[in-house]
Amino acid sequence: MAALSLTVRNIPRPVFEQLRERAARHRRSMQGEILAILEAAAGDRSVRRTALETLQRVRSLGLATPAESVEMIRLDRDGR
Repeated sequence: MAALSLTVRNIPRPVFEQLRERAARHRRSMQGEILAILEAAAGDRSVRRTALETLQRVRSLGLATPAESVEMIRLDRDGR
C-alpha cells in the first residue's frame, strides 16, 4: 500500500507541546506519535458497536442510562 501524506497547519502551541511530551513518553518521533494517534482513532470498524448494541450492553450490565437519571435522582431524594 502506498503511503500518503497529510499536512496539519495552525496547531495551537499548547496542543503541539502536549504532542511533543506524549511522543517523548512513548519514545517516538512526533510523526510516529501522530501516526499512532491517527491509527487508533481510525480503528477497525469491525470492533465498534452500533448505538443499539451499546445500549443493549449497558442494560445487560445493569448500568443506568442518562434517560433514567430523573428517576435515579427522585429515588435518592425520597430515600433520605
